[in-house]
Amino acid sequence: MAVQPGERLCLVGRNGAGKSTLLRIVAGEVEADRGTVRFAESAGCAYLGQEVSRGLTGTAGALVAHDDDDVEGSAAGEFERMLTRLGVAPDAPLDTLSGGALRRVLLARTLATGAQVLLLDEPTNHLDIDSVIWLEDFLLRLSTTRAVAVIFVTHDRAFARRLAQRVLEVDRGTLFRHDCDFDEFVRRRDRRLEEEEAQRVAADKVRAQEEAWLRRGVKARRTRDEGRVRRLLAMRDAYRQRRSRAGSARMEIGQAERSGDLVITSRGLSFRWSPEAEPLFQELELEILRGDRVGVVGPNGSGKTTLIRVILGDLTATAGQVRRGANVQHVLFDQLRDALDPQKTVRENLGEGYDTLTINGRNRHISAYMQDFLFAPEDANKPVYTLSGGERNRLLLAKLFA
Repeated sequence: MAVQPGERLCLVGRNGAGKSTLLRIVAGEVEADRGTVRFAESAGCAYLGQEVSRGLTGTAGALVAHDDDDVEGSAAGEFERMLTRLGVAPDAPLDTLSGGALRRVLLARTLATGAQVLLLDEPTNHLDIDSVIWLEDFLLRLSTTRAVAVIFVTHDRAFARRLAQRVLEVDRGTLFRHDCDFDEFVRRRDRRLEEEEAQRVAADKVRAQEEAWLRRGVKARRTRDEGRVRRLLAMRDAYRQRRSRAGSARMEIGQAERSGDLVITSRGLSFRWSPEAEPLFQELELEILRGDRVGVVGPNGSGKTTLIRVILGDLTATAGQVRRGANVQHVLFDQLRDALDPQKTVRENLGEGYDTLTINGRNRHISAYMQDFLFAPEDANKPVYTLSGGERNRLLLAKLFA
């Protein structure tokens, strides 16, 4: 892989393919088994990881000095200016910030380093729409006016379409470079996968014919027959080593007891973090009926997650009341995936000590259920901290849906 000044490269691949690991190797956070990474003499590197750090203390403005003694003076000033542009007050306590606001603090810290190479792993995670648009414009300016190279991972197709000049694809252990924009890459990838499938069908047909020949018995140990057997053994080996393209998840939600038509109502609902703080919302009148699909939108820090937590009873409203209907059960997919224990294995997080789960009245073995969410049997004993962000999201969905 070679990256030129000012290049904007989108790194793509299925969950667990190695995108984040590759970025961490380039950033120097993970040591490669072999090979080298070399930067131009004047090119510094800044890395934004996918996860929001937990347990951060102090203020947003003090984060640079707290975490990195080498960053001071003008760099710290640029960091604070970047924070202000992203709508976070430099004196904001980190332990009071929402997941989206924390993400913006870490993003601002990365962008303000002045590095000539930016490695961004899911930079739009937890960002509101206005922040995403600002980030697109900012990175475009950096690459064109200061020749900053940007390598980024994203599942946001609009972000990839606007930024990516070229695409790096991690696919089944191989890195492919596509000198084209994102839409052209998608077309090329689909054509390649169709060609691969056609080649596999043809190879499987030949292998089946050779297997039938071998079952009939080799009539004599002739050199020709021995060579044919060797070719068949090679076909078998190639078939065993074949890496199939990952399929689609088969997600089934465990059905709760049927609720009434009324799911949630609120009257005069208000919330503020302290008596002197501005209310995040007030006098909210809400009615949600069975079957409704409701989107909650707003800028980072405006109170979207807090509203959900108040409705679910995790936080107590400052004023007003919430009423939940009969037989209503809920699951919460939170931004930081707190429902997963990173030290436990996939099996332990799913089964909590049991080997079977009951899904809609049917007992299912954990291994079979895991495969519905694209986990291989050998993934069962992996600690969660070794999984990619996308794999953790799938695991959390599997846990919640059960």
